[in-house]
This record gives sequence, structure tokens and C-alpha cells, in this order.
Amino acid sequence: MRPALALIEPDIAGNTGTLLRTAACFGVDLHIVEPCGFAFGERALRRAGMDYAELATVRRHASRESFLAAMTSDNRRTVLLTTSGAEPIDSFRFTALDVLMLGSEGHGAPADIHERAAARVRIPLLPGFRSLNVAIAGGIALAEALRQTKGFAQ
Repeated sequence: MRPALALIEPDIAGNTGTLLRTAACFGVDLHIVEPCGFAFGERALRRAGMDYAELATVRRHASRESFLAAMTSDNRRTVLLTTSGAEPIDSFRFTALDVLMLGSEGHGAPADIHERAAARVRIPLLPGFRSLNVAIAGGIALAEALRQTKGFAQ
């Protein structure tokens, strides 16, 4: 078992494609919780994912509820990346069972995801900066989770 990524109702195909490529390159699952703000086969998604997208293991979920039920059934711990009021990522202890959840680019994570997440972490930024691009944040968080769990390919 390895950490995984989850996009909660993503808005931008290019960011989703970038995370598809990231998931493929590191051999982790990518969960996509619908509805998406784009058609799943959109050209920007294919362009950002390049030819790696076909190598990614993608699990699509019709709703937040079905995603959370699947995580419970799979004994996965849900860890939400958020911009405030959470534990700094560098002091959090990741496990191989963690699914790193990322909210949509336009609205962040819905209230029910915040409430039901097993843990909430943030990437500390310099004062005055609000947030990172979701694909960049996902890559940073995944790298830290893989580092801690010794999940990088050897």
C-alpha cells in the first residue's frame, strides 16, 4: 500500500492532467471525485498528462459521499491539504494508508470534506501569500508522504 492523491471536484483540466502524470510517475493511485468543471476527455487534460496519463491508476467517484465510503471500506486515512488552521506538513506523520485530498481550484474543499477528514495539513508559505497551485501543492505533499513512508522507487 502507498499514499494516494484525491482531487475533490477539480475545476481545471490542466491541473488534473498534471496530477495524473505525477501519480503515474510515482506509482500512486489518483482518485477523482466528480463533478469536474471540465469534460474528462478534454484536450488540456490529455496535454498535461501527456502519454503518462494512460499509465496512471485512476479511480473516479460519482460523489464525495461515494469517495468517502470507498476510503472507509479500503481502510484509508483521509488527509486534507488546506491553507489554514491545520498542522504544518513538515511536522505531520504520514502513513502508507494516507489519501491526500485536494480541493477544487476555485472553491477549495467543501465543508463536509473538512469535517470528515481524518487529518488536515498545510504547506507553510511566507506571510502575505494565500495558496499554491493545486498541482504544485499535491506534488509537494505527495513527495513528503513518499519520503516519510519510504515509498520512492529505488
